[in-house]
Amino acid sequence: MLKGTIVKGIGGFYYVDTEKGVYECRPRGIFRKEGIKPTVGDHVEITVLHEKDREGSLDVIEERKTLLIRPRVANVDQAVIVFAAKSPNLNLDLLDRFLLLVEQQQLDIVICINKIDKDKTKQYENVAELYRSVGYTVLCVSAEKEIGIEDLKRTLQNKISVFAGPSGVGKSSLINKAFPHAKMETGEISKKIQRGRHTTRHAELIQIGEKSYIVDSPGFTSLYLEGITEETLQYYFREFQPYVHKCYYTGCSHTHEPDCAVKEQINQSISEIRYNRYVTIYQELEQKERKK
Repeated sequence: MLKGTIVKGIGGFYYVDTEKGVYECRPRGIFRKEGIKPTVGDHVEITVLHEKDREGSLDVIEERKTLLIRPRVANVDQAVIVFAAKSPNLNLDLLDRFLLLVEQQQLDIVICINKIDKDKTKQYENVAELYRSVGYTVLCVSAEKEIGIEDLKRTLQNKISVFAGPSGVGKSSLINKAFPHAKMETGEISKKIQRGRHTTRHAELIQIGEKSYIVDSPGFTSLYLEGITEETLQYYFREFQPYVHKCYYTGCSHTHEPDCAVKEQINQSISEIRYNRYVTIYQELEQKERKK
């Protein structure tokens, strides 16, 4: 059997990238009986049925490390959150909400600030410093001027990465600049699968190196903080972690209580900007809970 990774799934067919190329595979009937749905990103084993036509049988699905729901992709290792330094201006409120979504998924995170050449005052450097102090990897890049592209490529090696971020920040431009062959590879796969029955658009993986893929999809399609409550919110702010259980009151919300270990760290280990964002989102979640 050949080992590989599902890069696309449409109309009951799954396209598996192996060391010998991409094979079109039908899953074994046992998966349907057991309620198991093969998913883009799954690491699998296939049996080659017709080498000339590159057709096979999908026989084994290995255990998944992670599973994103929107887009539905298995075994994603990291999210690259792309924002622009200018055009559009850097929206830290929106950035923090993207971070919460990815923290909830327990993925590695890379913050990528694009279009730094547009920011003549270099305000992006302050933003980069803030988030690095929290513990995030921050890349300052420019697709247009080809700044930081090699750093971006290195962070994507040997991983399945999903790109996220608002529209207009240059996600596609970055990918095309870093991996100009990506479009070509996507086109080659598409030629094989355009047979009338394969028309629906789904998430797919684009190979950018050995065991390195990026998810070709719109990324996270919702900024609703589903599954995050006011009680769990504190655990998605990395800089809070050393202090959340050191407050005087058990169940401290870190918003109004006295003797709060988190509040004592404001402007020390915890930035006031980030703390204020926590309070704003906490109050939003609290209000949402009351309306239920």
